[in-house]
Amino acid sequence: MKRALGERVLVEADVFTDGHDAVVAQLLWKFSGETEWHQAPMSFLGNDRWSASFTVEKLGRYEYTVRGWTDPFLTWQRDLAKREEAGQDLSVDFLIGGALSCNPVLKDAARPPQERYATAMALKPPPPDASRVLQYERVLQVIVDPVRARFSTWYELFPRSVRGDGTHATFKDLVAFLPEVAAMGFYVLYLPPIHPVGVTERKGKNNTLTAQQGDVGSPWAIGAREGGHKAIHPQLGTFADFDALVSAAGKSNISLALDIAFQCSPDHPYVREHPEWFRQRPDGTVQYAENPPKKYQDIYPFDFESPHWRELWDELKSIFEFWIGHGVTIFRVDNPHTKAFEFWEWCIGELKAVHPELIFLSEAFTRPRVMHKLAKLGFTQSYTYFTWRNTRHELTEYFTELTQDPSREYFRPNVWPNTPDILHAYLQQGGRPAFVVRAVLAATLAANYGMYGPAFELMERLPREPGSEEYLNSEKYEIKRWDRERPDSLRPLISRLNGIRRQNAPLQSDWSLRFHPTDNDQLLCYSKQEGASVILVAVNLDPNHPQAGWIDFDRAPGGSYPVKDLLSGGSYAWSGRRNFVQLDPQTLPAHVFHVG
Repeated sequence: MKRALGERVLVEADVFTDGHDAVVAQLLWKFSGETEWHQAPMSFLGNDRWSASFTVEKLGRYEYTVRGWTDPFLTWQRDLAKREEAGQDLSVDFLIGGALSCNPVLKDAARPPQERYATAMALKPPPPDASRVLQYERVLQVIVDPVRARFSTWYELFPRSVRGDGTHATFKDLVAFLPEVAAMGFYVLYLPPIHPVGVTERKGKNNTLTAQQGDVGSPWAIGAREGGHKAIHPQLGTFADFDALVSAAGKSNISLALDIAFQCSPDHPYVREHPEWFRQRPDGTVQYAENPPKKYQDIYPFDFESPHWRELWDELKSIFEFWIGHGVTIFRVDNPHTKAFEFWEWCIGELKAVHPELIFLSEAFTRPRVMHKLAKLGFTQSYTYFTWRNTRHELTEYFTELTQDPSREYFRPNVWPNTPDILHAYLQQGGRPAFVVRAVLAATLAANYGMYGPAFELMERLPREPGSEEYLNSEKYEIKRWDRERPDSLRPLISRLNGIRRQNAPLQSDWSLRFHPTDNDQLLCYSKQEGASVILVAVNLDPNHPQAGWIDFDRAPGGSYPVKDLLSGGSYAWSGRRNFVQLDPQTLPAHVFHVG
């Protein structure tokens, strides 16, 4: 189970016994390593269900469990009240209570019954007899992460393209770009691999098999004569430049996230120094990565089941430790589902035991059970299927699962409308309105979201070929020329959305999300609430045509109330649950209302 710093852990348990004795239930919790348990009484909810909660106040791991017992004193006190209400003689019952509590008033038959009864009902039960206490046989755990694990806004860019003029940029150029990232309201700047890129089998532009003179290759083909996973691409700069980047980002309240891809180019020093860490083919060559019929000749995967797995695992963990030493606390992990589950459980557990502030984002676009397994093994957040959920039914069903299913206790979604690998047909075909729709959905449906930056704000939407989700002239294989000052850029809209997220607590968590009926399938309506603050979102999912309809908003205040569109600035007077909306994709296909 996962929580962010300052959040509440609600614990419910079924506690019951034979017979009719009064039952007491108690919640126990402590920070891992403490010797004394904190205690809180559990409240009876009905049908043998009890409840209590505690707040997590430190990063790391908490332990909790419950215990219960039957209490003779409370049983006597409960039955005494029933007998008094029935007008029965209580003289013997007072004596029984006097023996249980050692109270002289109850034992004194000369005192008025009313005084003895009032005394009896005011008494608190003595501590339980240890022999009567039964503790749940398991001690459960909750991992406490930084607040940025619950609420984060990610911006992905390739540092080598930051200049925007087609020449290889440096970390110093990236430092100069940080104010723009901050002005757009992003908290996490995520960089694809920053290591030397291999030359052997280097891919050319558009993933061609043969690189031409000047082709820079894929950053995920890690390793060259300059070094591997603990080295920096020489054209990006030095470690002093990188440390200056981390420091400058921190001063802007931006966390730097690095991509960790456990794979090597054929030129990586590991291939030469540790051939035992790779799978050998019968012809004596190293097995390159494949996802038939796709072949990745420029990438060698590690063999996690090598007889030398222990040395390999230790070295891979040391890669994280190396970059932690340079101030990095957030890692986006490439394709973790293709590596050993046991490795992640061990590696993340070891790292977070020393550095509980770490955040690990799992990039595993795979089957649900595998994604959930990775979350249970220690990954803080996970990519989702959001990119492929575009209709009202798909979005409603999927986000209801993400926010209301029991798996929400450990699976934290991070939604992305695009990535360097994924350009969905909705964006390819829907033009500017489609990008606006997906930006609004990502920013308001989920507390954690990100985007592949310049490509999204500049609405890059041409596929490599029809039916493909690959970009034409993909930045994975070349340095891009980005005109960030284009007048049609979505930067102002993105900045506005991120500002709305910062200023409105309901958008900073997931579990309050509720969908509301509309009489038009092209209109999606949902709300989030934190205390008295309510945000209501209405989106036209059709990027080509205006859509209108009535929404049924069951969180509406009584009578008339104002709603202010935080996106456009307009205000409206609404009344009751049913109200009319009309959204034109050519102007603004969404409302983000503050209610009341």
